[in-house]
Amino acid sequence: MSGRTIWKRNPAAPLQAFLRTESGSAGVLVAAIVAALLWANIDLGSYEAVWRTHLSLRLGHLELSRDLHTWINSGLMTLFFLVVGLETRREFDLGDLRDRRRFVLPAVAGVIGMLIPVLIFLLINHAGPGAHGWGVAMSTDTALALGLLALLGRGVPDQVRIFLLTVFVVDDLIALVVIALVYSDDIKMTPVVVAVAAFAVMLAVRAAGVRRGSAYVPVAILMWGALLVSGVDPVVAGLAIGLTAYAYSPGRAELEQVSGLFRSFREQPTPKLARTASIGLANTLSPNDRLRRIYHPWSSYVIVPLFALANAGLSIDGPFLTQAFRSPVTWGVLLAYVVGKPLAVIGTSAGLTWMTHGRVRPAVGWAGVLGSGTIAGVSFTVSLLIAGLAFTGDQLAEAKVGVLSAAVVSSALTWTAFRLTNTLPRDKRTRALFGDMTELIDLIPEVDEKQDHVRGPADASVTLVQYGDFQCPYCGKAEPAVRELLGHADLRFVWRHLPLPDVHPQARLAAEAAEAAAAQGRFWEMHDLLLDHQDKLNITDLIKYAGDLGLDQERFHDDLIRHAHSDRIDRDIDSADNSGVSGTPTFFINGRRHYGAYDTTTLTAAVRTARARARLSREAPATPYHARAVDSTGRR
Repeated sequence: MSGRTIWKRNPAAPLQAFLRTESGSAGVLVAAIVAALLWANIDLGSYEAVWRTHLSLRLGHLELSRDLHTWINSGLMTLFFLVVGLETRREFDLGDLRDRRRFVLPAVAGVIGMLIPVLIFLLINHAGPGAHGWGVAMSTDTALALGLLALLGRGVPDQVRIFLLTVFVVDDLIALVVIALVYSDDIKMTPVVVAVAAFAVMLAVRAAGVRRGSAYVPVAILMWGALLVSGVDPVVAGLAIGLTAYAYSPGRAELEQVSGLFRSFREQPTPKLARTASIGLANTLSPNDRLRRIYHPWSSYVIVPLFALANAGLSIDGPFLTQAFRSPVTWGVLLAYVVGKPLAVIGTSAGLTWMTHGRVRPAVGWAGVLGSGTIAGVSFTVSLLIAGLAFTGDQLAEAKVGVLSAAVVSSALTWTAFRLTNTLPRDKRTRALFGDMTELIDLIPEVDEKQDHVRGPADASVTLVQYGDFQCPYCGKAEPAVRELLGHADLRFVWRHLPLPDVHPQARLAAEAAEAAAAQGRFWEMHDLLLDHQDKLNITDLIKYAGDLGLDQERFHDDLIRHAHSDRIDRDIDSADNSGVSGTPTFFINGRRHYGAYDTTTLTAAVRTARARARLSREAPATPYHARAVDSTGRR
């Protein structure tokens, strides 16, 4: 258990997995940029010839012909924006943006974070031939920025990355609107109407409860093709679809239904029942989760690097660089990102905090805001997309130099900011990174010393709550990590029952045995015995354990026969439903749900972070926001 667990619960497509994928793909993207520059400088002719190669799709008399560059920029990049939309929607449905008040500052910062860079670009290029390319200076490359942040800011908490994501998803949205309205030529309204109608049909099919992906693919292709023909950049379609794909945790009732399908298949293993069980299993996941699992790896490791390879190439030599760094286009892009983005993020955060007397403030500390502002100067995907629409020839090359230079300078500034932050004393560093924003509370109800089974000091700064099932093998795997954590003096551990009788037929009886032992003051001793003997939980075994613990076996037996403590277990199950829990083990740390691995290393790091945040919360208390109740389908 000293390493990472192989099996991870990930029911809600947590942001951590998204960030890990982006940080892992950052190296691939940088490699693609370097490859494009090397290729273009070795043989610019072959580089340009490859991307001008035409690829045609023909069906009878209908033909769609575009060069490879267009197929990548307007075709494959649609899937990139689909992933951006999916992750944004997930944050609104399951993440911090459930509290809509927390979207106020990122939304304002995102808008101002576009306006100030555009104004800087126009100030440098006013009345010049490059002024119409102001859209190049708008958009942070969220994916690349997240990846570089993970590489440059070792130890930076996820809250900083979440803040960055929520701020600059706004400029992705606005940038696509700008592409559609400003940089789309000769827009034909009839195809636009067809695209809108196709999108409406897609929403209607989803509202009707249809979950099979094959029902949506033809409509999505029609929507994309109509936008392409209309003159509007079709990448808008990906973002629109992603933003409407709702996210929710799998519901316990749905999971139990799937268990029934598998039992039917086990009793009668026919192809029909195998297909039914497979479809039922997939349907327990939200549309958001299913789409993200399919397209996110392709987007991060194939599509975006391929986009970089097709767009980042330019021939660089001394005379060209001299020309580029004398060009107002290059300096407009460079200063817009390196100066404008940090100024907007830091200024907006400070201004809104001051004007609202702290009611609206960043969810991170000043170092988190500073690092988010500097890394926001990393642009690539949307900037080069707009540059290709706004410029040609030397101006396009100069815009690319500005974009790449801004990414290098912004990365250096971010590394410096977090390097200096890491030199601060521990408490000051924690406050600088985390700030004093109270975390959202997912656990309903909160821990009650009089009702819950609690192990550890009541005044501990960290409370670890586990929803568990005594027959669940993963709970057994997690137990050594939990016991090691219990060695911490400043930790309180709480066990809540969530027996899963559809897969663990003896779990409910074991939970009642633990409660029968609790009635005689020996809950934790029985808890430890049950987890140590998960394969021996029939009633004879349970009565033997009661005797081993010196309990009144007759009373213990009567409690089991009468199901005397059934209501106590049902209360824990209700709290699991209200907290969005459908499987075991599920952990909550200081009321916040823990996603990911549950090995010693991961849980210790999470507890350490929670302890640091608890110190800040004691200094600046605030009213917590509780997660909304979850209905029987798992939807919040």
